[in-house]
Amino acid sequence: MASNYDNMSWSEIRDLFRTWREENVRKSLVVVDLWERILQNKMHKLGDERLLVLEQVCIAALDCNRLDVADCCLKALSAEFPTSMRIRKLKALKLEALERFDEAMDVLDSIIKVDETNAAPRKRKVAIYKAKGQIPDAIKELTEYLKKFMSDQEAWQELCDLYLIEQDFARAAFCMEELILHNPHSHLIHQRYAEIRYTQGGLENMELARAHYCLAWKLSPNNIRALYGLFLAATNIAMSNKCTPVKKKENNKLAKWALKEISSRYEEKCGKASQVAALEELVSGLQI
Repeated sequence: MASNYDNMSWSEIRDLFRTWREENVRKSLVVVDLWERILQNKMHKLGDERLLVLEQVCIAALDCNRLDVADCCLKALSAEFPTSMRIRKLKALKLEALERFDEAMDVLDSIIKVDETNAAPRKRKVAIYKAKGQIPDAIKELTEYLKKFMSDQEAWQELCDLYLIEQDFARAAFCMEELILHNPHSHLIHQRYAEIRYTQGGLENMELARAHYCLAWKLSPNNIRALYGLFLAATNIAMSNKCTPVKKKENNKLAKWALKEISSRYEEKCGKASQVAALEELVSGLQI
């Protein structure tokens, strides 16, 4: 599994763990394997970094359902910091892994009671509700969280996903509007907002979808999915009974332009490679 790391010294493994922590990379299987084979016997050489490594390994072990390794790490951490909030959070993660969700909730609530500004346990509660399939409860918990942490873009994205599960497209669109305010230059956010508005249907939503597909394409001209969405939105607007003759003409023209762009991209790819390879590359653009 970790053969690529076999020639590395224990200090190089330690530095690698540090890099993964700093970059928030979770290579759980590799972390547990390297811990058991190399770093565990070098704990006395890790110095102040030992506790961070133990926490990292504990989380990785829970990811891999290696409860024996997680218990060993938790025992070592608890011996030094028995009342630590971070240790309590790890214990809650272990209870989650054991599917003892109610007990995990109690631990998380105890953390929040002590420190209301701690975002991590509130997010874990949302994750537990989602794991249990209680989407309305997850939405309620995340909504309360965002009242206190309004700048958390990941939380807005998660809330959007939850609303989409419930097919509440209007509220999902609101979440994407919040994300646009935080990150107006992301073509993927504009694209997703356009897709939600397109799904809602109706002339007004189609016009919003068209506008944001245009923005997504302008921000990333290689975004074939945005270009195709622009073609569909413009076509739908032109076919609407509520569309005026002037708007119909404008949207027909825009749809033809988008279709021409898609065709030219396809022909350009075909000139460089086989048709199959060209199609594969265009499809990858649709899946951005």
